[in-house]
Amino acid sequence: MQGDGEVLFLGGVGEVAVTIGHDGLSIQPLHPMHRFVVHGITRTRKRPSPLLPCEYIFGHKDLNTCKNWFEHLMACINNEGDRPKNLMVFVHPLCGKGRGPRNWETVAPLFDRAKVKTKVIVTERAGHAYDTLALLSDKELKTFDGVVAVGGDGLFNEILNGILSSRFKASYPPTPEGFGYFGSTENCEGQTRNGINDMPTPNYLNVTFPGNSNTCDDHEPLLSTSQPTGLEMPSLNCSKEPCNGDQDHLVSFPNDWFRLGIIPSGSTDAIVLSTTGERDPVTSALLIILGRRISLDIAQVVRWKSRPTDEVIPTVRYAASFAGYGFYGEVIRESENYRWMGPARYDFSGTMVFLKHRSYEAKVAFLQTQNTHSLTTSAEDVVTGAQPVQSRQKRPHKIICRTNCLICKETSTFGQYLEDEIPGSSRTIYENSKWVWSKGRFLSVGAAVISCRNERAPDGLVADAHLSDGFLHLLLVRDCPLPLYLWHLTQFTKKGSDPLSFKFVEHNKTPAFTFISSHDESVWNLDGEIFQACEVSVQACRGLVNLFASGPEV
Repeated sequence: MQGDGEVLFLGGVGEVAVTIGHDGLSIQPLHPMHRFVVHGITRTRKRPSPLLPCEYIFGHKDLNTCKNWFEHLMACINNEGDRPKNLMVFVHPLCGKGRGPRNWETVAPLFDRAKVKTKVIVTERAGHAYDTLALLSDKELKTFDGVVAVGGDGLFNEILNGILSSRFKASYPPTPEGFGYFGSTENCEGQTRNGINDMPTPNYLNVTFPGNSNTCDDHEPLLSTSQPTGLEMPSLNCSKEPCNGDQDHLVSFPNDWFRLGIIPSGSTDAIVLSTTGERDPVTSALLIILGRRISLDIAQVVRWKSRPTDEVIPTVRYAASFAGYGFYGEVIRESENYRWMGPARYDFSGTMVFLKHRSYEAKVAFLQTQNTHSLTTSAEDVVTGAQPVQSRQKRPHKIICRTNCLICKETSTFGQYLEDEIPGSSRTIYENSKWVWSKGRFLSVGAAVISCRNERAPDGLVADAHLSDGFLHLLLVRDCPLPLYLWHLTQFTKKGSDPLSFKFVEHNKTPAFTFISSHDESVWNLDGEIFQACEVSVQACRGLVNLFASGPEV
């Protein structure tokens, strides 16, 4: 007590004397406090849960002590080399019903507070992000630690293709004997026919995007997709060699320093959900600021022909989550007839395509390696009245990809390649493998790079798909009665179900496959973007890019 007062300690102020007199309450500091604020993150004990920003106030009556604390904390932060310092940010103005700009306004102060510089570009047309990155010199690109998409999976796909179009030097995918195009192999045990390692590789690819990007790029891996963008990358044998003075500034993939990020703002955000477990803009922003890193497989898709009668012109595209034909592709094409409906056109188009119940004659060849096997019944097992609808064969135990996944760590490390192998490909696992053909009528052909989780499919298309194991999950859905196909699709909406256990569904884990169809209007869905092709080859490029994420918490 001091006279008729009392000594108290108030948080953030220090020790004070409170006096009650005739003039009212009087508060006087006894020892002035010097304070500073540390911004951190927290989360609830429940897992998974979003990250939340928080503040901690530290203080001391001695100014030099406060300065020493502050300088030590800043030195620790600056020593964390994984934290980005300069980022290029693309904001889609209309995706997710306009959530892109709103979400960026929410998270931008976090980047400012963390002293992360951002160059923000609001996309104005289709292909804006692609053109910016494809035409950006490697010297300019090296001034950034990464590129962030504030939008849906479609914007991320555009950024991915813009970066890789001229900077990823890889051979075309291997193809089965007799296919006849670049990449064909006599066998898969080291003897090459057209020479896997002698195939032409894309150098600089000219791309045009017709249309206006002020249309929503939302899509879903099951039903919804985005509008076609006309992304064309003819992989011709160009000769754009850099000058000697530019050699020091060359950027190639994969590498250890450059990362991509996503602030989820789309309608499904399957890539974010599959890589973080949370569809939360603040969580994604904090993971970017903290410099989290995971490797991500990318599917290289090479179109040999658009139509059966066309000339062979190899065209390269990249997909981060999914490539699908049949039902998946037709939903995109059908939705273009109902643009006036807005985002609802995807559900409507999905229903219309489902009711048409079209199947397509096709041949699919996939590589079966010593590390993989068919995860379902054989290709000859089709639905008949005498067979059970769902397979009774015991399926392998599912190992779910999650934070610090051992499978991804084991298979995404460099230094395991053959002498003349290009990093980022799956060439090491092509040895001791064989081609397996599957022919017939298919309702859909899909290849999942990651699990493709979304709010309508909580486990995704393939619950146990891994982020960086060098494999695709090839899903072949054969022709079957409409009620059974509906039963199959509805299983995706139930957590813990097994939609791939039906007898008419083939599930194969493979590093590469080739697809051939005689259908004149064959359409593919690549990360929600339309891609017309009747003959394609696809391979998984193991750990090709790094993502600002830490893996899903499931």
